[in-house]
Amino acid sequence: MHQGFGVVDQVFGFDISQMSSASANLVANNNSIDPSSIHGINLLPGLFQQQQQQTAFNQDEKPQILNPGMISNQNQHQFVQNPAMLLPFSYSQLQEHHNSQHFSSPPPSKRLNSGPVGVNYVPKVFDSRPPELFLPRQHQQQQQNHQFQMLQQQQQQKQGMIMNQKMATDELVNQQQLQQATINPICQAAELIETGNPVHAQGILARLNHQLSLPIGKPYQRTAFYFKDALQLLLHSSNNSNLMDTACNLIFKIGAYKSFSEISPILQFANFTCNQVLLEAFEGSERIHIVDFDIGYGGQWASLMQELALKAGGAPSLKITAFASPSSHDELELGFTQENLRIFASEMNMPFELEILSLESLGSGSWPLPPCTSEKEVTAVNLPIGSFSNDPSTLPVVLRFVKQLSPKVVVSLDRGCDRSDLPFAHHVNHAIQSYSTLLESLDAVNVHPDALQKIERFLVQPGIEKLVLGRHRCPERTPPWRTLFLQSGFIPLTFSNFTESQAEYLVQRTPVRGFHVEKRQSSLVLCWQRMDLVSASAWRC
Repeated sequence: MHQGFGVVDQVFGFDISQMSSASANLVANNNSIDPSSIHGINLLPGLFQQQQQQTAFNQDEKPQILNPGMISNQNQHQFVQNPAMLLPFSYSQLQEHHNSQHFSSPPPSKRLNSGPVGVNYVPKVFDSRPPELFLPRQHQQQQQNHQFQMLQQQQQQKQGMIMNQKMATDELVNQQQLQQATINPICQAAELIETGNPVHAQGILARLNHQLSLPIGKPYQRTAFYFKDALQLLLHSSNNSNLMDTACNLIFKIGAYKSFSEISPILQFANFTCNQVLLEAFEGSERIHIVDFDIGYGGQWASLMQELALKAGGAPSLKITAFASPSSHDELELGFTQENLRIFASEMNMPFELEILSLESLGSGSWPLPPCTSEKEVTAVNLPIGSFSNDPSTLPVVLRFVKQLSPKVVVSLDRGCDRSDLPFAHHVNHAIQSYSTLLESLDAVNVHPDALQKIERFLVQPGIEKLVLGRHRCPERTPPWRTLFLQSGFIPLTFSNFTESQAEYLVQRTPVRGFHVEKRQSSLVLCWQRMDLVSASAWRC
């Protein structure tokens, strides 16, 4: 199974109705699944054909820009209507205008004074007191009352604003306190498990069962429920999973991925950003070899095939070597991915080869792949950090292997919740915050509750379980993954301007405000509000 939402499958356009007959056969025989029986299920081509229409973003598709000539013509028309607005007068022009007016105008006529002039004449004296003092006393009182009422209203408005701000602050503080009161016991239970005190940990989790009996409520409450269940699974379950690997379950997961790709920009951002880096590295190559550590359902590579097929001179040949661990992938999913990618490549008239190897083979010390020797073949690596949440200790071994391949480029994704550099309890706390942010972003889309429940049931919850169980199996702390990359000789690359523009354009298409892209050093980060969702980076080694 996949690494929760960390598997970057761009599962666009899946039509679940196409799977009706195939799923019926699979469900009818789900007690004894034969991986070869799903080879005839052609689910991805219909998906990927729609993908090109709905989400493919190529270099010809750019945001419309206003015609500057149109703006110029409009302004010119306005200026012609009012020539005086064309240019301001200079100081000399103003002075000349004043002099010409002064000499050309006749002198003002003298006014005759018909009034009496003499010893009894008293000139008129003007009163300089303000006119309000000459108003009747009643009018003065009304004006003073009006001013007093206006002052009172302003003071009341200010007091209301202060009270509203205080209430909002108090509400935020209360929410934070409730959130900590829910999350802290989970972290305490994780710490007790880490220190070898499972009895007391089970007592805390049992009390939480009354508070978190169902995955309902706010995002942090639902996230806490899944982590609480994952810790209980860690204490009591021997199979380390509460999801049966059946054909019916696979169909549900595909439907959940379809919904997730439609309502959230995470998968689009991850796929298109990484694929654009690869396309730029593959320019002019006739043979392409991709070493992938997170194949998922293969949606990312179907999208890449579509772009490669548009190249002048025909599509190059594509070979994918996928590394998978039996603890994180099952034969049913791998067989599904392998068969459908082959069918899709055939429809695109692209020479294609897919080989799946065991991730555990890298630990033997003998690399299963030789470095690239052909000048016409270019090698690239897809290395998401989330693919190692089951076993964080394997990442240094994988980096040494990738270094030996001498790839032209390495693309990586970080969900932000994989922190094997932290103690187990702190890792759990950090992951709770990360998954809460994810659910907040999904809630903001206001999607149908049934679709959201499927996403959480078949994507979020399995990802949380694997993160908790995998980290408990490998409790040793490792340096942060970026530090490991640098120590292994990897050099960060800067994304092209087109890649950055494409990422921003994809997020702008999202109908909900709150998503945005930030550029941090050599990474592009997709954020929800002020929290990170996923970051993409490219490396050379």
